[in-house]
Amino acid sequence: MCRRITGNPSDAEDAAQEALIAIVKGLERFTGGSRFGTWAYRVTVNACLDELRRRRRRAAPGLPGEEEGDYALGAVVGAGRGASQSPEEAVVDRLDVDAALARVTPDFRAAVVLRDLCGLEYSEIAEILDIPLGTVRSRIARGRAAVADLLSGNLAAPSDRPIPSQ
Repeated sequence: MCRRITGNPSDAEDAAQEALIAIVKGLERFTGGSRFGTWAYRVTVNACLDELRRRRRRAAPGLPGEEEGDYALGAVVGAGRGASQSPEEAVVDRLDVDAALARVTPDFRAAVVLRDLCGLEYSEIAEILDIPLGTVRSRIARGRAAVADLLSGNLAAPSDRPIPSQ
């Protein structure tokens, strides 16, 4: 989950470590007002979003002019493959989805990852992200649409398009 939200293995490791530390330190304060798993997901998502904020403050590694996620621009995943997908095609598809997710805004990315990759219910996601249920539905729908646009070859990053605030 951390890798999918942060979009970077190194940042994901940092976020996962921070989440585990926060969970252990916060066990005494866990009151049982929600399920433990829901609470742990919330701590982990918060650690991932914190890591994304820290990343914005750091200088980006790589060559000048190189943008994160450029390696997957224009990729169309799974076009016409159906159920007969080879393991190699499955890996390529997963990398393309990861690259597209990395270009979606963090709020939308977190909602999509929690629903589509972690299989959580909308109510659990609302509790984890501390947002209304309608906002969860909206973020998932808009996040999925942004990922689909990127995977179908629409090269404009979702964050480049005006998105009304919620």
